[in-house]
Amino acid sequence: MFVVLVEDDPYIAQSICAALDFLNISVEHVSTARTADYFVRHSAVDLCLLDLGLPDQDGLELLKQWRQDQIHLPVLVLTARLHTQQCVEALNLGADDYLTKPFELDELIARIHALSRRHRGFSSNILQFADLSLNRDTQEVFYQQQAIQLSRREYSLLETLMSHPNQILKNEQLLDKLYGYQDSIESNALNVHIYHLRQKLNADFIQTIRGVGYMFKAPGES
Repeated sequence: MFVVLVEDDPYIAQSICAALDFLNISVEHVSTARTADYFVRHSAVDLCLLDLGLPDQDGLELLKQWRQDQIHLPVLVLTARLHTQQCVEALNLGADDYLTKPFELDELIARIHALSRRHRGFSSNILQFADLSLNRDTQEVFYQQQAIQLSRREYSLLETLMSHPNQILKNEQLLDKLYGYQDSIESNALNVHIYHLRQKLNADFIQTIRGVGYMFKAPGES
C-alpha cells in the first residue's frame, strides 16, 4: 500500500510516518495542497490522509477538485476543527472517513486498513469508465457492449490504468506491473502493448505523457 500524508504539522506528520513505516506501509509526506495535488495526479497513490487546515488551500477545496476530476482514491480526512459540520461537508464532498485531532495512532491505523479493505471490496468486481467496463472476476472487457479480446499482459495493463483514472502512471511502474523485475525486457515493450490496446479499444482512453508515462482519461477530455 502507498499512502500520501498531507499534513502541515511536522510533529503529527513525524508520528504518523513512523507508525506507517513500522508497519511496512509506504508513505510520502507533503505539507501543502499544491504539492499533494501534483503528487496524487502523478503517482499511483492507494490512499490519502488529508488534513483540512493546509497553509495554501483549504483541504475541502482540494478534495472537491479531485472528485470533480474523477480521482477516486480513498481519502481519510484529518481535522482539528471541532464543528461537526466540517466533517459532514467533507463526507458530502467524497471523503471516505474522518478523524478529529487529537487521535490515537492505533485508531488511525485501524481506519486505514478498514478503508483499504472497503476499497478493494468495492472495486474487486467491475471497473467502469464511460462505455468501457472490465470484470476482474471473469477478466472480460467490454467496450460499447462489445467483448474485447486481450492478451494477458494487455488485460493487466488496462486493469492498472483503469484502477488509477486521471493519474499519471510512470513507464517504470507499468513495466513493473507487467514484467516484475525481469532483466531482459525489450525497450519498446510497453509502447507495443499500449499500441495494441488503443487499436482494440478503438478510442483514445490512454493519453501519452511524453517522457513520463501514460494517463487513463475519458476520450475528449483535455
